[in-house]
Amino acid sequence: MKILTNISRFLLGFIFLVFGLNGFLHFIPMPPPSGVAGQFLGSMFVTKYLLFVFAIQLIGGVLLLINRYVPIALTILGPIIVNILLFHGLMNPDGLGLALFVMILWAVVFASVRSAFAGIFQARVETTPASVPRRTRVILPA
Repeated sequence: MKILTNISRFLLGFIFLVFGLNGFLHFIPMPPPSGVAGQFLGSMFVTKYLLFVFAIQLIGGVLLLINRYVPIALTILGPIIVNILLFHGLMNPDGLGLALFVMILWAVVFASVRSAFAGIFQARVETTPASVPRRTRVILPA
């Protein structure tokens, strides 16, 4: 299982590193999609929103590749993967296969670090009041 986790983490990190860098360097030629998908990506491009998305992809990919802060990387890449799945599922089904593959890789890596997310999945959490520091007096001898 550890080998599968390491391979999945590496592949997921590499995919997001490559596509994050491609957003800035444009080394993979991709024709713009047509129809509603083209309008959607066009609006994201004009507003510079895609630059933020590519930067987050790049940061998440690097964190996964260097094997540091993996739960944070999964947390920031999760919403991006959901948006990629929705984009390809609803507007441009051509890339749905790669999107599903990325989701499976994410799930495998998530399963390996699920203990880091244990606090999030609690149904009820006991709240304790914050302790108020007491004022103490120091009495110096006269």
